[in-house]
Amino acid sequence: MKIKIAYCMPSLYWAGGMERVISFKANYLAEQLGYEVYIIITDGKGQKPFYELSPKISIINLNIDYDQLHGKPFHEKLTLYIYKQRLFKKRLSGCLKKIKPDITISTLRREINFINSIKDGSIKVGEIHVNRNNYRGFQHERIPGYAKRILQKLWMNQFISKIKQLGCFVVLTYEDKAKWKEIEESKMEVIHNPLPFYPSEVSTGNNKKVIAVGRYTYQKGFDLLIQAWDIVQKEHEDWKLDIYGEGDRSSLQRQVESLNLQGSCFLHPPCARIDQKYTESSIFAFSSRYEGFGMVLVEAMACGVPPVSFACPTGPRDIITDGIDGLLVENGNIQMLADKITYLIENEELRKQMGGNARVNVRRFSKEVIMTKWDDLFNKLLNDREMNP
Repeated sequence: MKIKIAYCMPSLYWAGGMERVISFKANYLAEQLGYEVYIIITDGKGQKPFYELSPKISIINLNIDYDQLHGKPFHEKLTLYIYKQRLFKKRLSGCLKKIKPDITISTLRREINFINSIKDGSIKVGEIHVNRNNYRGFQHERIPGYAKRILQKLWMNQFISKIKQLGCFVVLTYEDKAKWKEIEESKMEVIHNPLPFYPSEVSTGNNKKVIAVGRYTYQKGFDLLIQAWDIVQKEHEDWKLDIYGEGDRSSLQRQVESLNLQGSCFLHPPCARIDQKYTESSIFAFSSRYEGFGMVLVEAMACGVPPVSFACPTGPRDIITDGIDGLLVENGNIQMLADKITYLIENEELRKQMGGNARVNVRRFSKEVIMTKWDDLFNKLLNDREMNP
């Protein structure tokens, strides 16, 4: 009998890391493991998923449209949010009771506030795509700092109480797992994100290109990378930096122009075949201020591209063996990031050796290894429920 599974997430049209990972996992479960897969979303009605999905997957859009909240003053946003939450709960409850999944996976967004109360018979699993310290922030709200701290604490306390009610809580790294001390060990699992591809064509390490990939947001730290590139470029004018990502890049473009880097630093839109761009490059630069895992690190390494990465929370320490398959840099240290990029530029043989090591070492994140862990977890949860109804 097929296992029936439902993912709950905001949307599918963004070229984001979570969207990419969920799309990949859903495809694998449906195509390779024979699961009956549903993806339930709240936003993006009429918009095509950015990542290709198997025709065996059912997409259900509840049309809540949380995007309406963007740009509104905090008091208006709060009133509209409460209304939409009530609507979301009603529609999601009806949806789950209709399709009757064996397991419902929350990506721990707005549905986590009520998903445990929906009595549809499914086991509720939560998977988090960011680290604890950077979950549910109010950085962009125009409210006083003390109020932000109070709200942050209240939200985290509420969040933990909801996690405790789940059948299982899945985190992306062992580094992050250690931070969730309130959650029972037996209810937690560490499952890394799966490597979506392992190409036969790999980087030669000869092209004078550095690549970075991610959304154009504060989190990804491209402003820091551009500052570091300003240092690198002064010594190596023949090397280029290519950044690919979703979002508004106008402020970063102004930074590039203010530093007169237009001839060596290029900001691109997202690329669906990003593996081809990795293989055209010789170094991967990772400048995130924080992460959940850092999927692009694994992808670049699979293409034989050695990374130079901030040791940000969380992910890089789980992925990179410093000095063997990449280089770790003190988080936020721009000069050190520039120095390490320069070091790999100037040491061609080491660069190629690290790229080869990287390609071998990331096999532990292969889709077969990671998706077997998910399959084992789902079967264990269902077997435990059968044994202890």
